[in-house]
Amino acid sequence: MNHLIIGAGPAGVIAAETLKKLAPDSNVTLIGAEPEPPYSRMAIPYYLIEKIGEEGTWLRGPDHFNELGVRLIRDRVDSVNPISRTVSLDNGDTLSWDRLLIATGSHPVAPPISGIDLPQVQSCWTLEDARRIAERARPGASVVLMGAGFIGCIVLEALHKRGVELTVVETGDRMVPRMLDETAGNLLKRWTESKGVTVHTATSVAGIDEADGDRVAVRLSNGETLLADLVISATGVRPNIDFVENAGIDIDQGILVDRHLETSHDDIFAAGDVAQGRDFSTGERSVHAIQPTAADHGRIAALNMAGHETEHRGSINMNVLDTLGLITTSFGLWMGVDGGESVERHNPDNWKYIKLQFEDDRLVGASTAGMTEHVGVIRGLIQNRTRLGKWKERLMKDPTRLMEAWVGITENVSY
Repeated sequence: MNHLIIGAGPAGVIAAETLKKLAPDSNVTLIGAEPEPPYSRMAIPYYLIEKIGEEGTWLRGPDHFNELGVRLIRDRVDSVNPISRTVSLDNGDTLSWDRLLIATGSHPVAPPISGIDLPQVQSCWTLEDARRIAERARPGASVVLMGAGFIGCIVLEALHKRGVELTVVETGDRMVPRMLDETAGNLLKRWTESKGVTVHTATSVAGIDEADGDRVAVRLSNGETLLADLVISATGVRPNIDFVENAGIDIDQGILVDRHLETSHDDIFAAGDVAQGRDFSTGERSVHAIQPTAADHGRIAALNMAGHETEHRGSINMNVLDTLGLITTSFGLWMGVDGGESVERHNPDNWKYIKLQFEDDRLVGASTAGMTEHVGVIRGLIQNRTRLGKWKERLMKDPTRLMEAWVGITENVSY
């Protein structure tokens, strides 16, 4: 069997390893579009603060794929032909496959503003991006970060530790608006500002102009203009699906997959950021661009490619974010459901917040700030669709009793 994997991120790497474990005699080829060995984007902030070198970002050691018997190709796929079962590379080569996995991840999306292509403006997505940022983000440099979403806050942490003068500009009315509600998002904003970072919410960058020396002038929608040595755009990502748009594969926001992570074409699978698969909480198909989903997708897709029929239960929306020492989390339907109930506790002086979302007597979503002891319990209760029974009312009175609820339910203990 000839397995071909496009994309050398976590989903692709785990799929390749799983295939070789299940079918050691099969041919497995892994294609990565970047010149570096397969690496983790989540490790880039550690590279920026010089906690690790470039090798520290690598997903596996330098000889791993050779020893595993996986062929690693560094090139970009130009097109996929499901009829001939081939892919075309940018270098002109053509590769054939019996089963194909598309795990091409996402790419950053730049806002349509003037000056976005200036050399002082940089995304933070690849190792090459990180190298360029490291050149300009020296201690004392003025840096404007566009976007305070999940990715933006990870970059924020690294920039702050590099000792730059940092200003964050977020179009939403709070930080991390796709992860936190107004209370938690504004708590995070206040925390970030207490660490010496300037944060503008409900504000956008109207344009970027060349200024004196090597700096740029960043015009904000509130009328302010900021001089910056570096501008980093972290305003969102989109799946890398352009190369399959003419392949006859069903796509929406991403590549549509079924419960086996198979696409509309037999023997073509998709995994990770590029796959639009089942959402555990809603049952609908959506894109979950987070590393736990990519890892899960890679393993399950490989099982099915190797003939071990395995259903994907659905990806649970799960985010854990450390911003300058304040950990915020969100799980499942953190924004609540129609007809559901919720309860929250807010202790702003101690930087703590918790909100639970219920549907009947099940926990379906949660968000927290400054509280990490409940992370595993929250995920377990949501993912197992646990009936809370009398514990639902107890949690409505005191949402911090999650650990007691878990013990009480799983061990049938009454308090």
